[in-house]
Amino acid sequence: MNVLVINCGSSSLKFQLINAETEAVLAKGLCERIGIEGSQLVYQPAGGEKEKTLADMPGHTQAVQMVLDALVNEKTGVIKSLDEIGAVGHRLVHGGEKFACSTVITEEVIAAVESCNDLAPLHNPANLIGVRACQELMPGVPMVGVFDTAFHQTMPEKAYLYGLPYEYYDKYKVRRYGFHGTSHSYVSKRAAELAGRPYDQLKTIVCHLGNGASVCAVQDGKSVDTSMGLTPLEGLLMGTRSGDIDPGVMEYIAKKEDKDIYQIMEILNKKSGVFGVSGISSDFRDLEAAAEKGDHAGVRALEAFEYRVAKYIGAYAAAMNGVDVICFTAGVGENGPDTRKAICDYLGFMGVEIDDEANKVRGEERLISTADSKIKVYCLPTNEELAIARETLALVKK
Repeated sequence: MNVLVINCGSSSLKFQLINAETEAVLAKGLCERIGIEGSQLVYQPAGGEKEKTLADMPGHTQAVQMVLDALVNEKTGVIKSLDEIGAVGHRLVHGGEKFACSTVITEEVIAAVESCNDLAPLHNPANLIGVRACQELMPGVPMVGVFDTAFHQTMPEKAYLYGLPYEYYDKYKVRRYGFHGTSHSYVSKRAAELAGRPYDQLKTIVCHLGNGASVCAVQDGKSVDTSMGLTPLEGLLMGTRSGDIDPGVMEYIAKKEDKDIYQIMEILNKKSGVFGVSGISSDFRDLEAAAEKGDHAGVRALEAFEYRVAKYIGAYAAAMNGVDVICFTAGVGENGPDTRKAICDYLGFMGVEIDDEANKVRGEERLISTADSKIKVYCLPTNEELAIARETLALVKK
């Protein structure tokens, strides 16, 4: 069965067409600037060159139509008919407490996701626009929703509750939900395969490090804690997000700068993180380049980021009373050997030893710890699209 995987944002749409049986990627691409002047489709068939097509995309329905047209194009298409698409898997960001696993999308499911829109106002509505567009253009094709938050629904109460009056959880479900769940699930399962250990008997810490970043503790195949919270703002220092801060900082800056809560949240979400600390960029490659030139602004941002990742790893090792495997994934985790090394240098007390030669890797699966390291450490590229395709196939085949 071919599964079309859709990841729909407010003005973008990423896609992959995957043969779910062989797990081969047949084609992939991106629709950019949907609803904005200069919109384009970037399309790449397996083994082929990238094609860029400038076209007006006033909405997501037009974007999905362009994707479908590209897939069946006589010259560079990879299928002869849309009938060869057996199902569509959609990335859905926030399922609240309503969804602890992936699900076939129905009108009832859409209504339940809409009820969580307040928890992810930028993501959920956009995700559902993609669902509606696919339903319109592909009537009768099964649609599956795979939630970023679902993997973390196994967290115990002691891990997800905030130190707030319990009534706010009772009334509004204010709690830690966590994100990047599809990535954490895929990477932790793959790590068990590589380590040759049963997934349900392993203690793994996954570091999903990119512009958005989170750490997850996976014990016996279940997420037991994760660094992001009610929103993706909590946790690590990120590209433009502040991560953990004293809440009193918000009031202090608001009074000093005469700003309201919306302006403060804008600062915390879009002007903070390594971008704010460095004043240079939210792109870690720019920070590394600055640091290599001796620019302390780049150095301080990278060191602050690495320090916080190491602290979370230490905390989650304590939460699980030990750790067997540590994984680095996502843009920075997969492609930042210096960052991986700097983080692991904090973990010598745990018996972590990095093989410097093995660590010279970018974007490839590799064991980067030494043979006598007490904990296995991997560079392990994530594959959220494949994880979504697997979940979709499993549900549609039932």
